[in-house]
Amino acid sequence: MIKGLFQNLFRKKDIAAILRETETDNAGLKRSLTATNLVALGIGAIVGTGIFVITGQAAAQYAGPALTISFVISALGCIFAGFCYAEFAAMIPVSGSVYSYSYATIGEFLAWFIGWDLILEYLFACSTVAVGWSGYMQSLLNSWGIHLPQNLSHSSLAHTADGWALTGSLINFPAVCIVALITALLLSGVKQSTWVNNVIVLIKVSVILLFIGFGLSYIDTANWVPYIPENTGSYGHFGWSGIMRGAAVVFFAYLGFDALSTAAQETKNPQRDMPKGILISLGVCALLYVTVTAVLTGIVKYDLLNVDAPIAVAIDSVGEGLAWMSPLIKLGAIAGISSVILVMMMGQSRIYFAISRDGLLPPVFSKVNVKRGVPQNAIIISGIATGTIAGIFPLNVLGELVSIGTLMAFTIVCISVMVLRKTHPELKRPFKVPFVWLIPSLGALFCLVQMVSLPWTAWERLILWMFAGIIIYFIYGKRHSLLGRKKWL
Repeated sequence: MIKGLFQNLFRKKDIAAILRETETDNAGLKRSLTATNLVALGIGAIVGTGIFVITGQAAAQYAGPALTISFVISALGCIFAGFCYAEFAAMIPVSGSVYSYSYATIGEFLAWFIGWDLILEYLFACSTVAVGWSGYMQSLLNSWGIHLPQNLSHSSLAHTADGWALTGSLINFPAVCIVALITALLLSGVKQSTWVNNVIVLIKVSVILLFIGFGLSYIDTANWVPYIPENTGSYGHFGWSGIMRGAAVVFFAYLGFDALSTAAQETKNPQRDMPKGILISLGVCALLYVTVTAVLTGIVKYDLLNVDAPIAVAIDSVGEGLAWMSPLIKLGAIAGISSVILVMMMGQSRIYFAISRDGLLPPVFSKVNVKRGVPQNAIIISGIATGTIAGIFPLNVLGELVSIGTLMAFTIVCISVMVLRKTHPELKRPFKVPFVWLIPSLGALFCLVQMVSLPWTAWERLILWMFAGIIIYFIYGKRHSLLGRKKWL
């Protein structure tokens, strides 16, 4: 019995068979995305909560003005991982991102393990962003004299040094509302969703450039002193340990290019366009993050930025000089964060779809709407799960959990590229990672160092989540694996 339980844990999908499958029926998904769409989707997913929410909180709690260094460290790790994602996405252009790559390189059990990690990553990323969207929406409504009831404006739970506590709020109603609206948009089809995303990206990038351009005049360099605040005596709170923890916390802000790779099966020419979309969007967004952080901490002292809407606070602190920009910033943030939720939920539903097609999740997740060419049930389930979590949990807990899940996924991708170069050197690679033993190694190292910088509570939650995933695999996934059934036919 024990032998049967652990038998065939590392069976692999044949890469040639995967490619043949996508060239024939493509699982009912429509190929409609171009390189321009992919860059816009990448910017749409990357630029959002990282700029409009997490910058302020990470500066106030961990790194101070030196959060710019944190963003550079995270960007380096992401660029190294981005090269690895680009090679995989061009070589194996299917939905499922690193889950699908792992199934073909390191076997079923580890692929499920990674897929379960991706579900954590996308589910909590969407929820985190929805909570940030709620903060900006309420800030805008308050400026118009509209105030939501207290029991509908905050998360139901709060996490403090003493543990979990009820806040007195029933649910974060605005967060649930935006998730419901995005779910409805995704159900209309990928072409319609990407058109909306393109418009939103144009709006939010314009607003960010306005903030940078006009904000430069209001920088007080005294706010950058000390640039690296003195450590408070506990690890991760200012000093260099704070910079590293800040890098780990903001890492999830770069999650967009990972979500981009889940759209490979809906891209017209994935071998050519996926690497472009991933690397261009990542480079543009890294530059925007560092610049906005410098301007933000120059306008407002870092210890005043531990709020859900830090850029709005910076604009309001200037007074009449930038008063005209306040509603624009808030509207831009609301639009921008909306596009992040859109792309993340799109990625989340494609992960469910890919895992379900392999039999490791129930077939209900892989049902495709024939007319619209989207995984309908996976989108609906993603919406329900995301809305529930966003309505209940606070931003700080969600952000840490997303970061550790993201870092784990990136580490595995970097390692898998090197494994596949060794085990399958004959495979056609439209895009190759340069210096293949150096760049993936550095990517994995950067990610592992940032994982270690996260608090033990984040590790505890990750371990509990992964343990639950292992139980699900042995109870359901292993028995229903399509690859396993084929081997017995």
